[in-house]
Amino acid sequence: MPKYVLWGTYCDDVLEKRAPYRQAHLDGLAQQKESGVLITIGPTKDITKVFGIYEAEDEATVRQLIENDPYWQNGIWTEYSIKEWIQAV
Repeated sequence: MPKYVLWGTYCDDVLEKRAPYRQAHLDGLAQQKESGVLITIGPTKDITKVFGIYEAEDEATVRQLIENDPYWQNGIWTEYSIKEWIQAV
């Protein structure tokens, strides 16, 4: 199954603005991880970018997961890009 890399950007003042949506966001990620579609995800140390790796049937599936996330729907993630990734090692 193909793998996809996510790079996204957080809003300004992310630590304050994410608070109302954080638990729903984490619960959704836990479900994705349990199902096997999410390999890993997390912020850069400076909390300006998010990085993730997904394993899914197609890019549309990954886009749907991202766009249904409370962080995307509430402007915590402000933009994102997805690239299909070839894991060489």
